[in-house]
Amino acid sequence: MSPSLYRPPAPKPIRAILALLRSVVVGDRDLLALIPKDAYQTDVAPLGFSRRKIVLVNDPAAIRRVMIDDVENFPKSDLMVGSLSPLINDGMFVSAGAVWARQRAMVDPAFSHMRVNRAFAAMDGAVADFEIHLDDLVMRGERLSLERAMSHLTADIISRTIFSQKLENAVALDFFNAWAGFQDSVANIDLKRLILGKAWEEVAQSPVALKAASVIRSHLGDLVDQRMAPGTPEKADIVGDLIAARDPNTGRGFSRDEIIDQVGVFFLAGHETTASALTWAFFILSQQPGLVRRLRDEISDTVGSGDIDFAATKKLNTVRNVFRESLRLYPPLGFIPRVSEKDTVIKGVAVPRGAMVMISPWIIHRHENLWTAADRFDPDRFLPDREKAQQTGIYLPFGLGPRICIGAAFALVEGVLILSRLIRRYDFQAVNPQNVRPISHLATRPAGEIEMYLQRVEARAK
Repeated sequence: MSPSLYRPPAPKPIRAILALLRSVVVGDRDLLALIPKDAYQTDVAPLGFSRRKIVLVNDPAAIRRVMIDDVENFPKSDLMVGSLSPLINDGMFVSAGAVWARQRAMVDPAFSHMRVNRAFAAMDGAVADFEIHLDDLVMRGERLSLERAMSHLTADIISRTIFSQKLENAVALDFFNAWAGFQDSVANIDLKRLILGKAWEEVAQSPVALKAASVIRSHLGDLVDQRMAPGTPEKADIVGDLIAARDPNTGRGFSRDEIIDQVGVFFLAGHETTASALTWAFFILSQQPGLVRRLRDEISDTVGSGDIDFAATKKLNTVRNVFRESLRLYPPLGFIPRVSEKDTVIKGVAVPRGAMVMISPWIIHRHENLWTAADRFDPDRFLPDREKAQQTGIYLPFGLGPRICIGAAFALVEGVLILSRLIRRYDFQAVNPQNVRPISHLATRPAGEIEMYLQRVEARAK
């Protein structure tokens, strides 16, 4: 391991019993702090001490079995489905079997609007408006809340893609606060439930989570209602395709609530993934000035001082690798729980019916036997020769198989565009970087606000 490689904030792995005691004493319900040290070294093994057996799966072949080859026998965990149901009901992210197949067939036309060549104009326009906002902050010398800012920007981009309209500032703030509140109180992070809960029991949500889900659905419902109102002109966007969608067998369309469910899935897929990765990428870059210089040199060599268009994003390889490495170390979904529908065996480990099969991108991406310098930030690991030498199936920021995140390609181009435009234009200086640490409830996010001071690069050069 190169001593010069930077280790971004992450919990120091400790013994299983100490990790459990730490979580009980601290009480922050952080799933990352529950991970024992040996989880980063094992292939397939029972995890922790619980009434319902939890089996951790890190082996690439076993992951492929669970997520691709035998996917029908390992549906999404009932705990995750129950936790997300107040937000997206039986939307495509959590549905299964025939329900999922029907939804997928009806939603397919809407996917075309997530194609980056169609969506790029919306991305570019949102970033341009965001730069005006940041220039105003710089002029006033005010701090930027990094996670809040990235959430606002990516929410605006996906709103322009889904609804063909900008997201108002007040609505964006409501979305951020409600999503943060939902994550912090959602039932799947309840330690008692994880340890003592039974398979397929009803998931009771806290009033805080229910209220947060209601706020998000209310805003999405308002936007949907505007488009469903009589006499509203048709537009070629995601919500337009969802309104027009028909079941190929029955000819029936989605109900209003079902449209909100699917819009919620698109919104989360196209917003949270990128916002989370960008938050960590900009923090890491604030601690790595040499890497910032390297990115600016690449941008200058590629486009000079001109526009960063869609074609340019394909050529900015180092920028893309910084984004991909941020996704590796801070996967938006740190845990992808599945449930076993029948008694089975995975690589010699008995998996009874109802057991939770835990695939954790956070663990797999930091596994000592799968990655060199696993907990260090090294974007060059994605250079062609080095990436070719990696095992297949060990990079899972968007999942794997038929349930892979629908926003994967969208997020990669969006991330490259935002990183390249903002890092060319601004210096980022973190306030109290020593206090930054990640926490995982639903998504991987900072435990507290990451505040930044920004400075225009051109102004500094003068």
